[in-house]
Amino acid sequence: MKFSQNFGLLILLLLNFSCSNESDTETEKIETPAVITPIPLETYFPPISRTDEWETISMKTLGWNEDKVADLYTYLDDNNTDAFLVLKDGRIVIEKYFGDFKQDDNHTWNSAGKPLTSMLTGIAQQEGLLAITDPTTRYLGEGWSSMNSEKELAITIENQLTMTTGLDYTVDDDFCTDPECLKYLNAPSTKWYYHNAPYTLIDDVIASATNKDFNSYFSEKIKEPIGMQGLFIEVGYNNVYFSTARSMARFGILNLNKGIWKGTTILSDQTYFNAMTNTSQELNLSYGYLYWLNGKSSFRVPGSEEEFTGSLIPNAPADLFAGLGLNDQKLYMVPSLDLIVIRMGDASNEELLGPTGFDNDLWGFINEIIE
Repeated sequence: MKFSQNFGLLILLLLNFSCSNESDTETEKIETPAVITPIPLETYFPPISRTDEWETISMKTLGWNEDKVADLYTYLDDNNTDAFLVLKDGRIVIEKYFGDFKQDDNHTWNSAGKPLTSMLTGIAQQEGLLAITDPTTRYLGEGWSSMNSEKELAITIENQLTMTTGLDYTVDDDFCTDPECLKYLNAPSTKWYYHNAPYTLIDDVIASATNKDFNSYFSEKIKEPIGMQGLFIEVGYNNVYFSTARSMARFGILNLNKGIWKGTTILSDQTYFNAMTNTSQELNLSYGYLYWLNGKSSFRVPGSEEEFTGSLIPNAPADLFAGLGLNDQKLYMVPSLDLIVIRMGDASNEELLGPTGFDNDLWGFINEIIE
């Protein structure tokens, strides 16, 4: 009887030990679930008072291919880049500076700054200070060109915004804004040509209409309300904007939010905004009011009278619109992806105004990361 009881106790202990081991084994097999960081969907607006503060989001969180970033950096470095930024929903994903260039260094925008002037023109119009259908003469006075008064009066601010003034672009210096350089060639709105002089004169139009210095009006209406820094500086005949890459990013965010900055309306006229960022005339489908447009069936480029078939930047999203400047200054904005891409630096290859082959090559590298 005693042996039987001891044997039974032994069996019971063995069973408990076995069950305990199985339970421990099952516990060991349970894996801790991975922590998934949600992608924020709302737009981020960096603080106005703290220009050094800016939210970031990782490529891993976005599901982007980090393995391809090294190839992108090599391409940018090989092509004389100083600053490169990518933002998603206002948050910085990529921020890279090359050589001695630093985050706080200022860089010229060149013609990538033309959209600044375009938006400022829209603000002046919504305040009732001008109308883009007004003749340029109303603000510059008779004799701003070498044409007679009738031909001068035919040119409007809208012609200046769309590169359709008809002024002679075959003059020795098409940047020259002196009256002797501004000659009649075609009737307004009958020819598209990338002519810088009429664009530059928009600054004087705005200054006259607002009765304020151009830099002061820009600072009051756009720069300070969105926390930009920088300045328009006269370089020869041109009035060129200089700022940090992050200030360019702020303007990009303002554009993707259609002129509204965190509840503060900078440009309320949505009719103007839509006209500004869409085809403005039938002569160059890829041009708005000083903005370049992707995804159209044809395009023209600076320095040429030829029309090319196809999209401006085939590798880029069709809804991209941009500020594009000499020596490959780039401000790309993509509404469908809420994406901003900025490149500042020296010329990647040839010193060309506006669009270059660099655009399409660069987007090839970007696509390998974001797709």
